[in-house]
Amino acid sequence: MNEDIIKGNWKEVKGKIRQQWGKLTDDDVSKMQGSYEELAGKLQATYGYQKDQAKKEIDVFLKANKWEDK
Repeated sequence: MNEDIIKGNWKEVKGKIRQQWGKLTDDDVSKMQGSYEELAGKLQATYGYQKDQAKKEIDVFLKANKWEDK
């Protein structure tokens, strides 16, 4: 599950999240503490994504960075 991928690789993933979604602050990312749902919610609030779109964006991000489920 992608939530497990984010939590398991959090130290590496959080820097990449800031690069991918530059409108998110360091504080935003720190508060997520590896939560897939928190990231999706923050993308919805910050970028105006619908829930499904936010999750798709995260999944594409994970796949592009080779963190997807294998």
